[in-house]
Amino acid sequence: MLTGELRNQIDRIWDAFWSGGISNPLEVIEQITYLLFLRRLDDLQTLEENKARRLNRPIERRIFPEGTDPKGRPYADMRWSRFKHFAPAEMYEVMAEHVFPFLRSLGGDGSTYARHMKDARFTIPTPALLARVVDMVDQVPLDDRDTSGDLYEYMLSKIATAGQNGQFRTPRHIIQLMVEIAAPTPDDVICDPASGTCGFLVGAGEYLRKKYPEMLRDDAKRRHFHNSMFHGFDFDQTMLRIGNMNMLLHGVENARVEYRDSLSSDNAGEAERYTLILANPPFAGSLDYENCAKELLQTVKTKKTELLFLALFLRLLKPGGRAAVIVPEGVLFGSSKAHRTIRKELVEGHKLEAVIKLPSGTFKPYSGVSTAILVFTKTNSGGTDYVWFYDVQADGWSLDDKRQPLLPSEKLGPVPECPLTPEEHEKNNLPDVLRRWQERKGSERERPRTAQSFCVPKDEIAAQGYDLSLNRYKELEHEEVEHRAPQEILADLVRLEEEIRLGLEELGRMLK
Repeated sequence: MLTGELRNQIDRIWDAFWSGGISNPLEVIEQITYLLFLRRLDDLQTLEENKARRLNRPIERRIFPEGTDPKGRPYADMRWSRFKHFAPAEMYEVMAEHVFPFLRSLGGDGSTYARHMKDARFTIPTPALLARVVDMVDQVPLDDRDTSGDLYEYMLSKIATAGQNGQFRTPRHIIQLMVEIAAPTPDDVICDPASGTCGFLVGAGEYLRKKYPEMLRDDAKRRHFHNSMFHGFDFDQTMLRIGNMNMLLHGVENARVEYRDSLSSDNAGEAERYTLILANPPFAGSLDYENCAKELLQTVKTKKTELLFLALFLRLLKPGGRAAVIVPEGVLFGSSKAHRTIRKELVEGHKLEAVIKLPSGTFKPYSGVSTAILVFTKTNSGGTDYVWFYDVQADGWSLDDKRQPLLPSEKLGPVPECPLTPEEHEKNNLPDVLRRWQERKGSERERPRTAQSFCVPKDEIAAQGYDLSLNRYKELEHEEVEHRAPQEILADLVRLEEEIRLGLEELGRMLK
């Protein structure tokens, strides 16, 4: 966990960037990401040097070459451990004139770091600000995965609070809920085709570390975890750099976070490659048929990206693969042919397991759209018997633009440290979602339609035109009405008539 002192330091650096003329929070994080990459590169070369010294043999992989760069500056001066001691003016000159051209030249070696540095731009405006940021980054304990990961998550949270580019972030507690429902295993190959800051991949990695601690002691499973388990696609180079650094700081050495337009025709080699998809794809928007993969249009003929992404998920998953994905609520009940086609495909062609309706304020302040989580398994042969519905009315945070916590931190999220009382459940439904998800094949089948969660058989969903909106099946509780005998009601009417007659007589006397 981050200390208050470290948070305050980051806040001060953040304020310095803003007062220094960088007002885009994404650019602030990008510049800090470059510095984290540089420190990481120096740490890696130090490890290689220590290994070579210990084994008394040459360095296997030298990141910083010997000699000087084309401008005559020693490559050794570009290492974090060297330039952090320079005076601000010299540090700035080394960074702008030597370090960043060197970083861009790294792109040819194919490493994870180099892949995302080929377009690196240095935009820190002053030597004084650079010196302050370098000093801050140097104090971050990068050898402590939890602290370094929390630090980066804290910086990323500022994207949302700044109100810009917030669409790149799914709330952390919603990610955790989806990961807990999907329950990744050490053998999974996990993909997020709209990865952004890689929050879902980070969440899956943390879940695996906690649930399967022995995994990283097995050579084959450790190699799989670091090199072939996590895959993310995005077509924003800045987000690729940020997402990749997020994975690195959470202890995944070589996540496959790559440039790709997921809906375009250049992903033919990705079909049936993944066993788990966790995603929150872009909601709004449409694209031209010419830019869209033809195999997706064969599944659902539409320009709507939210429907095309569902078709993409089915294409990317191996048979038996699972998905927990967020969709706008319109996907659940839209009446167009494309909407009905994709819903029917999920229900009849595969195994749709759950529709979890989220509160409409979940993605505030940058979007008020109502959303839901779909949970399904690709089977290519059907398998839907019952669909489990849950109406989440509170996620632990206020549903206005401020999104303030409604409970202490130990009672937030889907797996709180302390059990919740019935009153606290009214403020955070997520633990109940997980508990009832485990019972979806048992006691949940008997729950009435007036409850917060219930199951609906496939035949009824088919009869409703594959409408998946919770309100289609939910029943309202009726208040019990006290029934009285007709004689009592007539007696009351007689008394009322007599009272009215007496009242009118009294009024007449007063008027006289």
